[in-house]
Amino acid sequence: MAIQYLFDENVDPAYANQIRRRNPNVFVLAVGELTAPAQGTLDPEILIWCETHNFILVTNNRRSMPVYLADYLEQNRHIPGIFILNSKMSIGQNIDELILIYQGSFDDEYQDRIEHLPL
Repeated sequence: MAIQYLFDENVDPAYANQIRRRNPNVFVLAVGELTAPAQGTLDPEILIWCETHNFILVTNNRRSMPVYLADYLEQNRHIPGIFILNSKMSIGQNIDELILIYQGSFDDEYQDRIEHLPL
């Protein structure tokens, strides 16, 4: 199954819009969009949603997300992965990296891991 990305609500909406424009094959959603979790959904619930729907979470949350992931994995749950955007890279550079990952990754490559861009 192809990689799908869910952008959390703290990520600039330009990310989802630019990826859709630059590579329509990449399926992306952002928190608050119609079929995605609602704005204000708590991070542990976002992880459940990502596991259920097979989405990699893309976030800026460097502080609490590792803690939430550790708690999640202790419950014997799994997540397709979490990517943390690089604040020193432009939106375009982060998007290039996400598209490259989409094009060159295999199934479950990032399962239960947090990766910081660039890989």
